[in-house]
Amino acid sequence: MATENRINFWRRNAKVPGSVQPVYGAQHPPLDPRLRRTYPKDTKPKFNNLKSKKASSFHEFARSTNDAWDIDDEEDEDFLATPAPTSSLPSGLHSTATQNPQQQNLAGDTESRLSHRVSPPSSEAPNLQDVQEEDADCEHVNGKVVKSNSEAHLGPSSVRSMLQKQQSLPVRSIIPLVARISDQNASGAPPMTVREKNRLDKFKQLLASPNTDLEELRKHSWSGIPIEVRPITWRLLSGYLPANKERRELVLKRKREEYFGFIEQYYNSRTDEHYKDTYRQIHIDIPRTNPLIPLFQQPVVQEVFERILFIWAIRHPASGYVQGINDLVTPFFVVFLSEFVTEDVENFDVAALPLDTQRNIEADSFWCMSKLLDGIQDNYTFAQPGIQNKVKALEELVSRIDEDIHNHFKKYEVEYLQFAFRWMNNLLMRELPLRCTIRLWDTYQAEAEGFSHFHLYVCAAFLIEWRKEILSMVDFQGLLMLLQNVPTIHWGNEEVGLLLAEAYRLKYMFADAPSHYKR
Repeated sequence: MATENRINFWRRNAKVPGSVQPVYGAQHPPLDPRLRRTYPKDTKPKFNNLKSKKASSFHEFARSTNDAWDIDDEEDEDFLATPAPTSSLPSGLHSTATQNPQQQNLAGDTESRLSHRVSPPSSEAPNLQDVQEEDADCEHVNGKVVKSNSEAHLGPSSVRSMLQKQQSLPVRSIIPLVARISDQNASGAPPMTVREKNRLDKFKQLLASPNTDLEELRKHSWSGIPIEVRPITWRLLSGYLPANKERRELVLKRKREEYFGFIEQYYNSRTDEHYKDTYRQIHIDIPRTNPLIPLFQQPVVQEVFERILFIWAIRHPASGYVQGINDLVTPFFVVFLSEFVTEDVENFDVAALPLDTQRNIEADSFWCMSKLLDGIQDNYTFAQPGIQNKVKALEELVSRIDEDIHNHFKKYEVEYLQFAFRWMNNLLMRELPLRCTIRLWDTYQAEAEGFSHFHLYVCAAFLIEWRKEILSMVDFQGLLMLLQNVPTIHWGNEEVGLLLAEAYRLKYMFADAPSHYKR
């Protein structure tokens, strides 16, 4: 039945359902281009035993990847069978949701895989049986996954069988050490240059004034915000904090108390008949949020995200919770956490922070995410008209700025909705490493309508960035796999800066002259 629904959906692709549907075949995070395999024409493996060598339509592609985002029925049964916790939050950030065994093992599986990727590249990779055996050797210590010393080594025979198996399976996404949140410069530039120090001094001067000039702050923030002042700058540019310096502490205290008042008032209702489906979906989606970053697999962090998303959902009944909103919390959470963590944020134990600090990070993340969503809420209301309009505008724009790509999509029956829906729904967060998203949002915060309007031109520039790779693909499946797994894993500030510059050029050319891209 589920397969028929998906096929029927793409047959009526002029409409979009009211809730976010997963993009089939999507992998998170993006694939590492250096790990892609090239095969001779005669030896290229056949994925999922397709009858033909290529998928000529989206229906075949959907059938071959229909388990990409499936959740086992057993997991749903475990969730429904688990009694709801009765502890409340305000006096302390105690556990509010009991994780099922599958979720608890996710962090262990992730770190087991990561431990192989950290070592220098080699032609040997573990087969599926060896991975399972190593997962069994993991020990849990204080909520963290620790590898056992009794790690089995691969023999020559297992390596050969592994290579045969690996060539028969789709390529899996791998996140190397270079993709950490803290790596801000992919080019290896020094952490602080004279120019950057001068920029930091200018930011501090603006922020120290009795009434911060927000226009001047936006102008300086467009090209990136120094990490030392990013938290307070984001609070100001999002509209969470007032420009008047004397009022800031009072506003922070009031808004934080207001948020935890919502927790006391509404959070216990998550098990009510009216809200249990919303909470269930949030509870399922949270472990999927940046699954390869250990920070987001910590129970205390997942509980924070559950509270933030549930409170936002019941306070915005026009849209409620929609899959994809969970991703939008992560940049705010990481930025506000960075005030208290100097390095290695992705492995920091949040539970080690004082309780008041944890509460402040949670409340600030909630309010800043709410301010963001206020400007793009039509992306998540019934039928998601905001996303439909943006995808249509992207198609029109690309048809004018690069007709070759547009005609290439037409030739192989690739619809923009099949890849750009996620770009709009998740604001490119599934396409870029988190550190790049944070840099991108510096500019979005500086733009008057960064998340709602400028994002369109960023998506267009992002698509054109892969022009050569797109035109080299000569089948539907290859195009979809590329567009859903663009190789950005090693991107840094330099690449994001070039992307934003191209997006600004497109906006300058087309935003004030809509007839230029309307046929």
